[in-house]
Order: sequence, then C-alpha cells, then structure tokens
Amino acid sequence: MKRVDDFRLRLGNKEYVPIMIGGMGVDISTSELALEAARLGGIGHISDAMVQDVSDRKFDTSFVKDKTKLYKFNINNSDKSVVQFDLERLAEATRLHVGATMAAKQGDGLIFVNCMEKLTMNAPKETLRTRLTAALDAGIDGITMSAGLHLGSFELIKDHPRFREAKLGIIVSSVRALQLFLRKVSRLNRNPDFIIVEGPLAGGHLGFGIEDWKEYDLHTIMDEIHAFMKAEQLDIPLIAAGGIFTGSDAVSFLEKGAGGVQVATRFTMTHECGLPDSVKQEYIRATEDDIIVNGVSPTGYPMRMLKQTPAIGSGIRPGCESYGYLLDATGNCAYINSYNREVQANPDLKTVKVFDKTCLCTHMRNFNCWTCGSTTYRLKDTTHKLADGTYQILSAEHVFKDYQFSVDNQVALPPRQEAAA
Repeated sequence: MKRVDDFRLRLGNKEYVPIMIGGMGVDISTSELALEAARLGGIGHISDAMVQDVSDRKFDTSFVKDKTKLYKFNINNSDKSVVQFDLERLAEATRLHVGATMAAKQGDGLIFVNCMEKLTMNAPKETLRTRLTAALDAGIDGITMSAGLHLGSFELIKDHPRFREAKLGIIVSSVRALQLFLRKVSRLNRNPDFIIVEGPLAGGHLGFGIEDWKEYDLHTIMDEIHAFMKAEQLDIPLIAAGGIFTGSDAVSFLEKGAGGVQVATRFTMTHECGLPDSVKQEYIRATEDDIIVNGVSPTGYPMRMLKQTPAIGSGIRPGCESYGYLLDATGNCAYINSYNREVQANPDLKTVKVFDKTCLCTHMRNFNCWTCGSTTYRLKDTTHKLADGTYQILSAEHVFKDYQFSVDNQVALPPRQEAAA
C-alpha cells in the first residue's frame, strides 16, 4: 500500500514532499508553521491577510495605530471612501513579514504567501500590486493567488524581475474558472507553476454557491480538470485541497495524477498554529453538527465555520479606520450596510445584533471568527484527552509526518502528555 512519501511534487527542476499547508489568515498559518513545512521538505504558506496588524504584533511597528489616528475623524461616518492605505507602509509591512520568514527558512522545502484578491482595501488594483510586488521583493519562494479569479494579477507583476523566477499559482474550484485564468495569462506567455483545486469541503471561503456546494465533490472536479489539462497538453501540477484528513485520503488523489495535496484543518491544533490555545480547544471539541456554511462574510463568498463563533450576531462598530481590508473600490462593505440598517432600526439599543453579515476584519484579527474545514469534528480522534478535560496539542512535525507516512486511513496518536498543573 502506497504512502504519500512514495510520491514527489515537481516544481521546475526540483522535487518536494507533496504536502502543502494552506495559508490560513489572519496569521493562523504562522511563519513558524510554514517554516516547519519547509524544513520537512514540503511547502508552507503564510498569509498576507491584514499584514500590517501582523507586522505590529511581530515587529512592534505601529501601522494600525497610525492609520487609526489618521482617520479617527471618520469613525462615526458611514461613508468610508476616504479611508485609504498608505501603499509605502503596506509594502513595508509585507516586506517585514515575508522577509523575516524567509531569513529563518531551513530545509529543502518552499514557503509561499497566500494572497487573497477579495482583500480589496478601497483600491483593489493598487493594493494588490503592492502586496504582490513587496512579497517578491522580500524573496518569497512563491505566491498562491486565492479568493478571486485573479484575472489581472499576473499583469500587475509582469515587469518584476522575479516574475518568471518565483513559483506562481492559482486556486480554482472549477474547469471554467481555470479556463478564464489561463486565457488571461496566455498573452504574457507565463502559465502558473501550480494549480490548487479546492473542493467544497475546504475551510473558510468557498468557491461555490451558498445553496449548491453540496452538489460537488473534489474527486469529480479533479477528474474534470485532469481531462481538460490533458486535452490542452498542459503539464502543470494539480494540488488537491479540501477535506483531505489522512495520508490515505491524500494518496487517493496522488495515485490519480495529482502533483500534491493541500491540507490545513489538522494543523489548526498544532503548537505552531497562530490560534489561541482556548480557540484550538473549541476546534477539537467541535461536533459535526457544529460545522456550518453561511453567508456572513462581506466578500459575498460562502464561508464554513463553527456555529458558536463569536462573530455571528456580533454588532460591533465597523473597524474600517483601523483595518478596512474589505472596503471595495468605492469604500463600501456589506457589513457596514447591515450594521447601519440595525442601528437605524434599533436607535435605543446600545449594542445591536447583526446576523446576516459580520465585521470580518475585526473578528479575524481577534480570532473570533472560527472558520474551519469540514473534518474539524474529527480532530479529537487524532490526539489525547487529558485529565483536566482539555485535549493535547500536537507538533506540526507530528501531523506532517503522519500525512507523509501513514497507511490504511490510520492516524498516529502522539505520545501522551499530562496536563499542566
């Protein structure tokens, strides 16, 4: 019986362990987690979601404080069009985060940055170009373009000296999305180096409709894209993603021609993951009934999360002056509209409840939006319950190697530890 370690992911002229850890933001996929993946010969992601806040936490910068101070006069104004990012400071934050991660890298693997197109930041084209360019400047091994079709993203960086050197990839959930992307980049004579095919069981934002995601499955989508790639004579590695819980799950895709797999859910319960320990315990304790797909994200994409997440129903004031990562090109966000509707409908309430949308920036920043994969309820089966009722947290190396070497759908439990006194 084959193991993941019997396969290799080939990118350019080098081969890697075909395990990619997904880029969970905000700083859930930490530098430490990505560095472990690279050290072990695979590929790790950091996320550039809310990179200025990440920089403030890691490097004691004051990007968020300074932006808040600059736009403090606008906090009570529902019109957020004036709230803009300083592109130089955005680039500086990106270079700090990416540069420090790359400087610490060891091993034969790679580190990529996950870059979401839906972080429109009140200047979609300009801010996206800045984030992409700064990551390349800082030496990132590759960029995964997610949360959007990215039809113009290659164009934004075509003149960068590392445009053809760095590994550039795209996340798609259908043949149609891939066709649109490839058609756009064909004029640049620069195909993606890898394609992540994300199915409907992934965590966080989904590339499917809120009503129809259950009608799709990853194996079928992979088969369709394999057939398209063969017909077009395209030799680009496909990375299967979403709902891959064991090494045997991964092998089922690798045996059918996938170049690798992207996994994330099982790494949320590792020491290297950026979630607070209390939230990690919430993930491990979750049942299958606790996992839902809803439309509370202001991006317009469905999102999978735990139903007990504090972000649902929270009526906090929009934090655009401090963050504002989801403001569109006109300075609007769906949460602002929902919040203002509830304030107007309930003028006597000190705190309103908003259930149809959430302030994604503030809640993700505070780890109060508990997005998760469909297999989160199985996490408790991968570890030990301790005497105090909590569950043992694992190392990223343990989880990575379990994917790499396990067979027969088995999950290796770690050596048991006792709860801290």
